[in-house]
Amino acid sequence: MGTKAETAVVRYLHANGFPHAERRSLRGQLDAGDITGTIGVAWEVKGGHAAWDASDAQIAAWWDEAEAERENAGLAWAEVAVLVVQRRGYGPERAGNWWAYADLATITALATAGEGFLSAAAPNFWLKTRLSDIVLALRWAGYGEPLPGREVEP
Repeated sequence: MGTKAETAVVRYLHANGFPHAERRSLRGQLDAGDITGTIGVAWEVKGGHAAWDASDAQIAAWWDEAEAERENAGLAWAEVAVLVVQRRGYGPERAGNWWAYADLATITALATAGEGFLSAAAPNFWLKTRLSDIVLALRWAGYGEPLPGREVEP
């Protein structure tokens, strides 16, 4: 599951501004992610059948793994975690189209860190989330109508 997918992500990173990215050798219990050489980012990469057919529960477990690896790497080496999951029908040469997961705090930090990022990237920058999550976010932002017994307060 790991080697081919990790190599595909490393190649993609090389071609897209991360020339020092490389597969990390296993570190046992204190694993610090699958890819090194990208200071500030801990990468967890999943590929093959397990990735193609991953349930929400499996994605959540892999996300917990990515966060633990970010913590193991230490703040100096990994401020954010990214989980990359290969999509069915998208081989290594199309790794740029695989799913990438990050928590909302990371997405918010990335969206506000680079000057002009939002206006430049907005037309082509998609986020995938569950309907229940986007509806909750909309409710917190003041959209929708009050639900009896289920008030949402900012």
